[in-house]
Amino acid sequence: MRLLPWTGTGGKPCYVVGEGTGYVSRMADEVESIQLDMADELLGHAADLLADEASTGQQVRFLAGRLTESLHQVVRVAESRGSRLDGLGPDRPEPRTEERVPDGDLP
Repeated sequence: MRLLPWTGTGGKPCYVVGEGTGYVSRMADEVESIQLDMADELLGHAADLLADEASTGQQVRFLAGRLTESLHQVVRVAESRGSRLDGLGPDRPEPRTEERVPDGDLP
């Protein structure tokens, strides 16, 4: 099972079962890629805002809220990817390069 990068009703976790090559898995790869890119951009914005001595408390609190949301998403991606790595045990070979679907690459 793969933990998906979005939640269901009431914030419950969503999972997909399968080989990891279907539509939902590819969509999850795309969403994870977007979430990680947004987190990286937010870090750059945070550095700029915090370096600006004219930044207001309201701006910093807003930034803290967005950083918190982003960190939740990044932790979810890490948990999902970590659990999939755990599934690659010694008796299960790693997928061949041509079978992998890189993040953000939907065939």
